[in-house]
Amino acid sequence: MDDAPHILIVDDDSRIRDLLRDFLRRNGLRVSTAGDAAEARARMRALAFDALVLDVMMPGEDGLSLTRALRQANAKVPILILSALGETPDRIAGLAAGSDDYLPKPFDPEELLLRLKALLRRGAPAPANGGATLRLGPYTLDAATGELRREGTLLKLTGRERELLRLLASRPGEPVPREDLLAPAGGGAPRTVDVEIARLRRKVEQDPANPKLIRTVRGRGYMLAIAPAPGEGAPRP
Repeated sequence: MDDAPHILIVDDDSRIRDLLRDFLRRNGLRVSTAGDAAEARARMRALAFDALVLDVMMPGEDGLSLTRALRQANAKVPILILSALGETPDRIAGLAAGSDDYLPKPFDPEELLLRLKALLRRGAPAPANGGATLRLGPYTLDAATGELRREGTLLKLTGRERELLRLLASRPGEPVPREDLLAPAGGGAPRTVDVEIARLRRKVEQDPANPKLIRTVRGRGYMLAIAPAPGEGAPRP
């Protein structure tokens, strides 16, 4: 049990905290809880967590503000937002803030457990014998895990961003329909995929407004272009 993933639940509703704590512990996870963002920050200063389950509407600093602050500080911990605000614009706002997943209340604890396990798998270290490596201009991409490196340095991507890259890398040079990218982008409307792709482009494209690596194929989806190495010329449209 000591080596089980450690989850931090942050919610001002003590009933939800207790429900999730007991349920996740019964399913083999270590769990700590916090009632607000300030308490969560204190716990994160003392302990390293493998994932956060974070409520949006809390007194003081809300969940979206905490998520943005963690991402601005380059925290890579997977974040699952749990919120009573479940409309598409709310999910988009959560993903745009930097969360890896978004689950509306009321929720099924079994579904939350499955989503957490998916996030933990995405955040796990890549196996030593990982899949094919693609050369993408100045980057190398592990097609099996979605891990992206520049000159050997691993880029800090969220689990969802790595999953999107992994799916695009499964069909390099071919359009991947938005519908196929919806699951790693948290489901919902196609606009959710657009938000995730835009955020990913800001991290990997030299000019996100004129992307060379992750191309939009009008009416078909997105495509991972095999870009040339520096000095080899620009890729064809």
